[in-house]
Amino acid sequence: MAERSLRGMKIGAHSLETDIGVAFVDRRQETFECSDGHVFHVTFAQEADAPQFWECKCGQQAELVRGGGVDDTKAPKPQRTHWDMLLERREIDELKVLLDERLELLRAGKLYKRRR
Repeated sequence: MAERSLRGMKIGAHSLETDIGVAFVDRRQETFECSDGHVFHVTFAQEADAPQFWECKCGQQAELVRGGGVDDTKAPKPQRTHWDMLLERREIDELKVLLDERLELLRAGKLYKRRR
């Protein structure tokens, strides 16, 4: 029987590959500290730029201890209102016509009132 028999192994739980002959990339550890005093390390590739901020396990934003990290925070998107989305689909003149039609139906009593 083969050396690497699958008998008695959990398929998917363990890899049969080895690390022999694998060249790992050079790595470095960066230290982050949050406002609650938690200090932790994150491993990066030597060529990778470390971000200025990293989320701590407590949920606070931790800052790179040595400084000089890349500030990758995005500017917040402006909030889109219902009116903004409506203007994406319809023109103002078209909305005025629709409003006039609905007001005419309301005044004529052809629209049903909601009962509570």
